[in-house]
This record gives sequence, C-alpha cells and structure tokens, in this order.
Amino acid sequence: MTDITSHEGGSRAGAGLKLVLFSLIGIVFFFVPVTIGTKSTILLDHAATALAVQLRPVAVAFVCLLIAYGAIGPFVRGSWNRNVTEAIFSALRVLGLGLSVMYLTGVGPETFFAPDMLPFLFDKLVLSVGLIVPIGALALAFLVGYGLLEFTGVLVQPVMRPVWRTPGWSAIDAVASFVGSYSLALLITDRVFKEGKYTVREAVIIATGFSTVSATFMIIVAKTLGLMGNWNLYFWTTFVVTFVVSAITARIWPISGKDHPANRDQPLAAGKSRLQTAIDVGLDQAQAAPPLHALLRDTFIDGLRMASIILPSIMAVGLLGLLAAKYTPIFDILGLALYPFTWLAQFNDPMLAAKSLASGLAEMFLPAILLKEADLGLRFVAAVVSVSQVLFLSASIPCVLATSIPLSFRDLIIIWYIRTALSILVTAPIAWLAISMGWLA
Repeated sequence: MTDITSHEGGSRAGAGLKLVLFSLIGIVFFFVPVTIGTKSTILLDHAATALAVQLRPVAVAFVCLLIAYGAIGPFVRGSWNRNVTEAIFSALRVLGLGLSVMYLTGVGPETFFAPDMLPFLFDKLVLSVGLIVPIGALALAFLVGYGLLEFTGVLVQPVMRPVWRTPGWSAIDAVASFVGSYSLALLITDRVFKEGKYTVREAVIIATGFSTVSATFMIIVAKTLGLMGNWNLYFWTTFVVTFVVSAITARIWPISGKDHPANRDQPLAAGKSRLQTAIDVGLDQAQAAPPLHALLRDTFIDGLRMASIILPSIMAVGLLGLLAAKYTPIFDILGLALYPFTWLAQFNDPMLAAKSLASGLAEMFLPAILLKEADLGLRFVAAVVSVSQVLFLSASIPCVLATSIPLSFRDLIIIWYIRTALSILVTAPIAWLAISMGWLA
C-alpha cells in the first residue's frame, strides 16, 4: 500500500486528509440527493432554489447584474468584434439584457409574456442557472482541486479511454452532468482543459457528449410526457443512449479531426497496482494544491464569468427559438433533415416526429411540449432524444461557447444533428421492445 506519511514528513498525511475530506465535501454537494420538504435533489440545487424563493429580489438583482456585465463587458473590453461568432453573440447578449429589462418591468409585446416565453426563460432557466453556476463553482473547488479527479482518472482509465477516447478523470464530468447540470459539468471541463489535462479533442468529446441537462430537468420532461410511471426505464435508457451515441460521435467528423497530439493519461508506475498509482497521484495533487481560499476565489470568479456570458444568451437565443417554433415554419424545414431517421424508426407520423424533435435545437424542452399528446412510443423517444442530443441554442450551446474550448458554432450545429439522428435510431428499437414486453405502459 502507499505510505501516506513517507513524503516530506507529516505533509503526506496532511495531503491524505485533504484528499479524503475535501473530496467528500465535493461529492456530497454534487452527487448526493438530499430530501428537504418534498423535494429530493442535490444540495447545490436546494441552495439555488432557496435563494430564488426566499430571497427572490436579491437573487433577481444578482442575476441582472451578471446579465448586464455579460452584455456590456465585450464592448468595454473591445472583444465584441474579435470574430463573426463573437460579434453575433455580443449583439444577442445586448438583446438578452433588453429582454430581461422588458420582462421585469412588464413592458413589451403581449406575445413575449406568454407563459412559455419570457416567464419560462427567466424564471425556469436564467434564475436557476444564474444562481447554481456561481454556487456550484465554490463546491467545484473541493471536487477538482484536491486529488479526486486524478485518483478517479487512474481507476477508470481502462474503460474511458477505449470506449469514449477520453482520460479516466472525464468520468467526473459525466457523473456531474447527469446528477447536477450541464453548466456545472462544462465549468469542470473548462477548468480541467485550461490546466492542460485534456487535449482539444478530449475536451470537445466531453463538452458535447457528457454535458446533458440534469436529472431534475429529466423529471420535468418525464412529467410533461406522462412517463413518470416508467421513470427508471426512462432514466437508464437515456443514460445508455447518451453514452452510446457519444462513443460513436467521438470517432467521426467533426470531433475526430480535432487536435489530439497525445494521450495524457497517468501511466502506471513500475511495480505498482492501479489502486496504488491512483492513491499516489491523488496525494500528489492534494499536496501541490493551492490554499483553499485561493482555489475558492479562482473557481468562483470562473463561475461568475461563465454565468455572465450564458444568461443573456439564454434570454435572447431562447426567445428567438421559441418564437420561431411557434410562429414560423423553420423547424418544419429543419425537420426534413431528420425525416429519414424518424421514417426508419417507424413512427405513425414521421414528419410530426421530425419537426418536433428538430425544435429541440432551440430549446430541449420544446419537443416535450409539442409531443405531449403523441402516442407512447414517440413520447418515450422524444423524452430520451431531448436529453441525449445534449446541445441546444437556449442554454447549452452558449455555455460551450463561453468556455475556452475551441469549438465553432458550425461545429456545434453539425454535432447536434449527428447526435439527434443517432439518438433516434438507437432509442426507437428500445421503445418498441419495451412496449412489446410490457415494460413501457
């Protein structure tokens, strides 16, 4: 076994204490559901909900400051015209600021104030993301700063590398996204990428393949589509489909062509088992980690920066997408690209399925709204695909673009299309089998 007292006197023991204690704190905050009242979710979600409900004026003011900073900042820094994508999203963030002011003052076209428009975007998405990202950033320091990432990476490397072409520590991202939120998972990915522990290709695989919406969003989707009676089947099918599709997309264009000079896995030391090596690298990281207050400060600043970029984008892109879905044929046209796959899936109305699933590009919840009266098989497929597609314009795509990962808007749209098509083809046979066996009823 590894001698935790053998390096620098007692400092190795101190490193062991930090590895265990701080990692446990991070795990509890991110991964352990806690029931408070009638709600069972992770502590980060409880904290964000409590702030949003009990201190709503303060929470709204805080979120508005972040939106204002995110909208005005690029023009103050002069970075708004760095490239075409940055210029477009800078303009959209200004629009997002204007829409936030309109919603809070109650001034604007009546159409914007329909329950599924600005109220949905601000109260259900912006307020939640604006609180949970900065709070989660503080908890993130415990999860990734003191050796848990390195320890886990060595242990699960034999699975992650051959199947998903990512290092073992990416398993932390995968679990964080399913239990927590895509915004927190992307915060982890961005942090680890900037530390040089991911290549560009690995970071892209993780950001576009693992950063799903949280399990709490999945519950909302399942409720809307009448699937809560089959929650376990739905949850585990979504889990399997998401990761099967990610294993495929990691091997095809455009992800396969991203920069990947070499694997950066931790090699096993001669004469040591995988567990011993995992303990060693975890202790090394805990020993070399900066003081807790410095790590908390740095991750909190990262969280504020990411939230300020995401929030106005959610308001602007989200509203444009919702309006397009409701009042224009744009998703009917996009649905034509998915029609061959919904036809192969043998849906009763493949065109309805195609255009409804295409609306998920604007907002992952739209297919659930549009298909809540559809037949059981299509509802089940829609529930799975809306999660396994990973990318959508109202939130996750702006989140990815807010990171340091070099991904273009075009790349993200292509990856969304490939993931959606593959998710339909993988999920449909599962749905028909589950119905025929009586598992889905």
